[in-house]
Amino acid sequence: MNETNTQSKTSMLIPGAIILAGIIVAVSIIISNSGGKAPTAGNPENGNAPSSPTAENAASVTAADHILGDPNASVLLIEFSDLECPFCKTFHSTMAQIMEEYGKDGRVAWVYRHFPLTQIHPKAPTEAEASECAAELGGNDAFWTYINRIFEITPSNNRLDLNLLPQVAEDIGLNRAAFETCLASGKYKDKIEANYNDAINSGGRGTPHTIIRTKDGSTSFSGALNVSQVRTLVEQALGSQAEK
Repeated sequence: MNETNTQSKTSMLIPGAIILAGIIVAVSIIISNSGGKAPTAGNPENGNAPSSPTAENAASVTAADHILGDPNASVLLIEFSDLECPFCKTFHSTMAQIMEEYGKDGRVAWVYRHFPLTQIHPKAPTEAEASECAAELGGNDAFWTYINRIFEITPSNNRLDLNLLPQVAEDIGLNRAAFETCLASGKYKDKIEANYNDAINSGGRGTPHTIIRTKDGSTSFSGALNVSQVRTLVEQALGSQAEK
């Protein structure tokens, strides 16, 4: 093959390579803007989803849950969240504002469950376990204080230094040694896994995933909706109860 033929074939390949590169970049942008996605068939390490996952499948709220507000509220917002998800970090602030508006008078309660997307945030399960250790040592208030602080300090996308977990516990008034012993034990791995499976079973395919539960049933929405959007959904749920 002479040099002229080689140059000709090379020039023919360049446009195709440029097009392929453009497709790769476009796909990367779409993925980066779509948030963390859970596998549609469930994590093989955490079990498989049912054939027809739906909001109605979400486990009943019990005393074992982490609840902010009145457990008997007319509307329960059950959030499945990942402590390393940047969208969850944004949505955490949104939920805090919703609770300021609807939680104080007992109309709405916020239930937090774990949905660590291990494939893209391998540190998230450890952070979830750490929050459970905080709850063990300091109760429900300590749990909420702990995750509030984690969301405040994490850069998100698996960039939190896990060495900070015991320091956060100490900063909020927990016994550091007891916390470190709890975290090292791995005693809450099964609970995190159960929460993960609950999210998948209830239709969760990314984080945050939220169930709106009333006495008449459950619906869900995904993504970090803004305050106005969540407020509209809450008002609709409250309105449906008032009509009964």
